[in-house]
Amino acid sequence: MTLIPGDGVGPEVAEATRRAVDALCAGVEWDVHDAGLPAIETFGTPLPDHVMDSIKATGVALKGPVTTPVGGGFRSVNVALRQELDLFASVRPCRIYPGVPSRFEDVDIVIVRENTEDLYEGIEFEQGTPELNKLRGYLKYMHGFRLAEDAGVSVKPISITATKAIVDYAFHYARRNSRAKVLLGHKANIMKFSDGIWLATAEERAGHYTDIGFEAMQVDELAMWLAWYPQEQDVIVLPNLYGDIISDLCAGLIGGLGVAPGMNLGHDHAVFEPTHGSAPDIAGRGIANPIAMILSAVLMLAHIGQDDAAARLELGVARVLADGKVRTADLGPAGPPATTAEVADAVVAATDSK
Repeated sequence: MTLIPGDGVGPEVAEATRRAVDALCAGVEWDVHDAGLPAIETFGTPLPDHVMDSIKATGVALKGPVTTPVGGGFRSVNVALRQELDLFASVRPCRIYPGVPSRFEDVDIVIVRENTEDLYEGIEFEQGTPELNKLRGYLKYMHGFRLAEDAGVSVKPISITATKAIVDYAFHYARRNSRAKVLLGHKANIMKFSDGIWLATAEERAGHYTDIGFEAMQVDELAMWLAWYPQEQDVIVLPNLYGDIISDLCAGLIGGLGVAPGMNLGHDHAVFEPTHGSAPDIAGRGIANPIAMILSAVLMLAHIGQDDAAARLELGVARVLADGKVRTADLGPAGPPATTAEVADAVVAATDSK
C-alpha cells in the first residue's frame, strides 16, 4: 500500500491513521513516499516519478493533504494524480455520526464528482501573454467578443465520454449501496455547450437505470436545498468544480471537514484522502483532527476487500465520536481539546474493545 503523508498537517494525521490501521493487524504493508513541499525540498518537484511508480505498482494509495499554492507556484498534486492515473470518480460520503455537533440529523449524502475535466483540466491563458493575445484576436474575429485586456482565461471542457463514465458510476454506486436516487447538478441554462452536454448525456444514461430514481437540478438551487433540507438528498453527481464546492458544503452539514473522508477511483488505481486541506497554519502543533483521514482508510480497507477490518475501524471511530470525551478543537469539546495522537489512541482502544 502506498502511503503519502503530504505536508502541512498531513504527516500528523497520516501517522495517526497508520497507527489505527496497523492496530487492526489486517496485513497492510506501507510503501511510504513524500509528495508536495517535502518532495520539492528533496527532489525539486512536488510529484516525483517514484511516487507515481509506487501507486501504479500497488494500485492503492492513502494520501494526506498536500498544499496547493494560490495564484502561482506548482499546479495541484491532487489534480496531477487524478489526471495521470485517470481517477475519474471522486467519491465523498457525508454522513453524520452520533455525537458530532451539527445543525442537522440523519444526513447521509454521497457526492460523486467527475474528476478529470471541467475548469480543473488546467487549460488556462495568463493575462498579458502572447497566447492570450492570439485567443483575444480569434474571439473578436470569429464571435465578435471583446475580451478585456486585463483578463485571464480558463477553458471548461466537458465531454460526452467522461460524463457517461461518471454518471454510470453514480448509478452503479447507488445500486450497490441500496441507494434510492441519483441527483444531477448542472448549470445548463447558462453554459449550454458544456453543462448542456453534461445534462443531456446524463438524462440519456438515466434511462438505462430504471430501478434508481433520477432528478436533474440547477446547482444553485441544489445548494439552497442542501442548506434547507439535506436529509432529503441521497447520491449527488456533479462536474468537477461544482463537486469540489458542494462536497465542502456537505462536509459543513455533518460537522466539518475534520470528519469528511474521500476517495478517488479509476479503472486500475485508487487514492484515498481526507477532504480537508493541509492547514499549514496549525502544522506541527499536534492539534489536527485525524478522523477524516482515518475514515478515508476505512474506505480504503473496504476497497481492497478487508471488510471486517473496515467495519471494526469505523466502529472504533463511531464509538469515540459518540462518547465525546476525546475530541480535537474543531468538534467543540466540552473540556480541553484532545491532540491528534490522543484521538488516535482513543480510536485504537475503541476498535480493540468489545
